[in-house]
Amino acid sequence: MRARYKVPLGITAVGVAGVAYAGLEARSFRLRRVTVPVLPPGTRPLRVLQVSDIHMVGGQRKKQRWLRSLAGLRPDFVINTGDNLSDPEAVPETMDALGPLMEFPGAYVFGSNDYYGPKLRNPARYLLERMQGRHGLNGNAPAVGAIHNPWEDLRDGFDAAGWLNLTNTRGTLKIEGVSVELTGLDDPHIKRDRYAEVAGGPSGSADVSLGVVHAPYLRVLDAFTADGYPLILAGHTHGGQLRVPFHGALVTNCDLDTDRAKDLSTHTAEGRTSYLYVSAGCGTNRYTPVRFACPPEATLLTLVGRE
Repeated sequence: MRARYKVPLGITAVGVAGVAYAGLEARSFRLRRVTVPVLPPGTRPLRVLQVSDIHMVGGQRKKQRWLRSLAGLRPDFVINTGDNLSDPEAVPETMDALGPLMEFPGAYVFGSNDYYGPKLRNPARYLLERMQGRHGLNGNAPAVGAIHNPWEDLRDGFDAAGWLNLTNTRGTLKIEGVSVELTGLDDPHIKRDRYAEVAGGPSGSADVSLGVVHAPYLRVLDAFTADGYPLILAGHTHGGQLRVPFHGALVTNCDLDTDRAKDLSTHTAEGRTSYLYVSAGCGTNRYTPVRFACPPEATLLTLVGRE
């Protein structure tokens, strides 16, 4: 009788240890460094800090200290690819954590979690949706009774700092003589993207043009790439959040393939190819505060001249 319980108890112990580690990893913040050759030859390098999927919850002091410390990198500009909130009461702490970064030029788009608060749900649902070919909220309006996040306060704070609001629009940053054109979209995950409003591709007057979006849905990547943007920045996927060693992500929570759930890759559409950088983000939904083989991160992208 005693032997009958050896395997289940062992499995339970491994499971408990795995969950404990995943909880610790979710607070093990990292900086990723990536070089992307998209500038005209001879142009001085530009250092772009991308922060994404902060999912701030009140009281996350370690995350707040880490975000403030990123200002020490002295980036040329900052791109925030959305999902700043996971708590409607956390706007002041989010703004405080990002305050030092807002001393630099920057731009932002929002994600669904900036607009709506999270709900408790079965984490296995994402796996089931992936297997069934469905992807969370894509194509659906937010559920009736969804929690309204005070995204307007985030917007007003970012705007007051001089960051460009790229919600289905364009903007330009001038960085020491280098012109950076930015074209952004609202979140495709809840069908707020309006590419027709920004279609047409780079203006040709800037030194480099970037596409910026929260969720890297294929329809958006196709549009940016076909229009000739050399680099697209996105977040949303959390890198899979729970990755299997030597295999990678199981889900992306959108229709992007799991091989490109994070890091630098390429995307091809209509005979053109763009670089795609998907940030694994630095937070989690407040109801699933775990990561496995996918530490939370921000990224310092160094844009250099094309060969």
